[in-house]
Amino acid sequence: MALTDPLGDMLTRIRNGQQAKKDSVLSPASKLRLHVLEVLQREGYIRGFSEDATGAHPQLRIELKYFEGQPAIKHVARVSKPGRRVYSGSKELPVVRNGLGITIVSTPKGVLSDAEARAANVGGEVLAEVF
Repeated sequence: MALTDPLGDMLTRIRNGQQAKKDSVLSPASKLRLHVLEVLQREGYIRGFSEDATGAHPQLRIELKYFEGQPAIKHVARVSKPGRRVYSGSKELPVVRNGLGITIVSTPKGVLSDAEARAANVGGEVLAEVF
């Protein structure tokens, strides 16, 4: 069955995996998902990820991160959805939890966190918010 929102599906798999205290979760691979995972790893929300090409379709194995038994990601939500795209300029990028969280933004310079996008002075589609 085709997914309407593949990125939203991956974020839900991460959320569900952390609620179930899993060490890792699997998600179908794509370039956008790979770039979002790179941002999450750079910002310290996941331990890492690897591409698992054992089956017919490549998968991403996402290693979840916990701190003192609690998930590192308290909240992860899709902002720009297929039915309602959300775009923001570099000056208007949303601040999550007064700077304690991040916004993941798809820009012409690649998928960046909100701080990286502000530093590069680029805006784009607001993909998700994480804290």
